[in-house]
Amino acid sequence: MTYVVNENCIKCKYMDCVEVCPVDCFYEGENMLVIHPDECIDCGVCEPECPVEAIVPDTAGAVEKWLEVNRTYAEQWPNITRKGTAPADADNFAKEPGKFEKYFSPKPGAR
Repeated sequence: MTYVVNENCIKCKYMDCVEVCPVDCFYEGENMLVIHPDECIDCGVCEPECPVEAIVPDTAGAVEKWLEVNRTYAEQWPNITRKGTAPADADNFAKEPGKFEKYFSPKPGAR
């Protein structure tokens, strides 16, 4: 089992999860984070830290797409080990459905 980040993170990117991860398995894209599934130790400490419930176990229903998104972009984006600043308008996007199709960016985060 591993944890994955889903579309709830897109345009929110609060990054509370990064601070508690003991193995630094988060990677930053332009408008979301992902977890490298081969580095995650399944401790689960990140899951309750996410205010938009964007982190779920890979055993949750219908997460195959997100497992692949996390794996693909963890290989391309830079590793993030410290919490950054969430976008100023993050709260405006917290409950919006369909964010992947509307807003996902494959660009790496700018650190």
